Amino acid sequence: MVSVVDTTGGTTIPPPTYGKLITILSIDGGGVRGIIPATILAFLEKELQKLDGEDARIADYFDVVAGTSTGGLVTAMLTASNEQKRPLFAAKDVISFYLEHCPKIFPQTSGVLKVVKGASGPRYDGKYLHKVIREKLGERRLQETLTNVVIPTFDIKQLQPKIFSTYALKNGSLGVKLSDICISTSAAPTYLPAHYFKVEEAGKVEEFNLIDGGVAANNPSLIAMSEVTKEISKGNSDFFPVKPMDYGRFLVISLGTGTPKQEQKYTAEAAGGWGVLGWLINGGSTPLVDVFTNASVDMVDIHISVVFQALHSDDNYLRIQDDTLAGDTSSVDISTEENLHKLVKIGEELLDKPVSRVNLDTGLYEPAGQEKNRVALQRFARILSEERRLRNARSPLARAS
Repeated sequence: MVSVVDTTGGTTIPPPTYGKLITILSIDGGGVRGIIPATILAFLEKELQKLDGEDARIADYFDVVAGTSTGGLVTAMLTASNEQKRPLFAAKDVISFYLEHCPKIFPQTSGVLKVVKGASGPRYDGKYLHKVIREKLGERRLQETLTNVVIPTFDIKQLQPKIFSTYALKNGSLGVKLSDICISTSAAPTYLPAHYFKVEEAGKVEEFNLIDGGVAANNPSLIAMSEVTKEISKGNSDFFPVKPMDYGRFLVISLGTGTPKQEQKYTAEAAGGWGVLGWLINGGSTPLVDVFTNASVDMVDIHISVVFQALHSDDNYLRIQDDTLAGDTSSVDISTEENLHKLVKIGEELLDKPVSRVNLDTGLYEPAGQEKNRVALQRFARILSEERRLRNARSPLARAS
């Protein structure tokens, strides 16, 4: 059973009923590697600004922004509202955030100390992460985001996913702070401590015992689509006349944080001799965490790819991922200045690689044609701009304002 925390958020874009598409942005988990999708988003936002002016922001164009773990933090930064009811961060500012704060979130220690700490508790105490998240997001709550947000976490007490979503109709749920959600979805086992908090409101108390959403959905694209489908099924007027399984109306941009898949750093021969510690600590990596996060990422991508191909809607789904990471760049917590700048460069170089899709037989990403990711994002920017203009022209509320 999946528990969904329901709230209601305001949006900066008229609902899909006034347009042709349902627009979704999804951002994977991956620790410091979150700087890769941040680089992609900075490019996309710049392209949107060329079309609609320098004040254009990512949150103005997507019906749903979904993020897991580090992607959940990026999601909150792009959709949280400032005093002027505009996004708290521009996409380019997210890159600066990672460069400034990651070295303090993941302070570097020697390999020996890392192993010792990993054996006795989480590698990092999370204090600086909690501090900076609370400073940046303050008292803002999920229902106050500028567009609909989906952020998965996992309840370690109930042993089930807990999805924080603004898309569901308000159903008496308590207001949860964005900071608590971000701390929870980032609490990767063995790296950061689990997060406990409770919310008291109108005599009702709700307790949360949460860890990283990557346990359930490191690629949250499918969860975002499911949240929308559920709302359509409930008759939400924002989607009229879309049908529940009308996936041809979806436009999805899904951003990965890179994987070391082609490095092939683990083998069955080696893993066959691992005990508990071997699966948790191996040359600075955590094989068990790598396995479950990469498995969920690929399963979601395969499912969505099959659906969009079957509907002949391939052009409405863009997955940008790099599966060639190696060494330090494949780590989720090596936060040296050198490695962070390497990750920025990987994001920039990814723009000039061909659009790729997962090969359903091999599981590897392969070029899907001649189009580069940069050109595809420019194409999607035009579609998003046209969709927003169409909705503004058709929406009575937009015309009245």
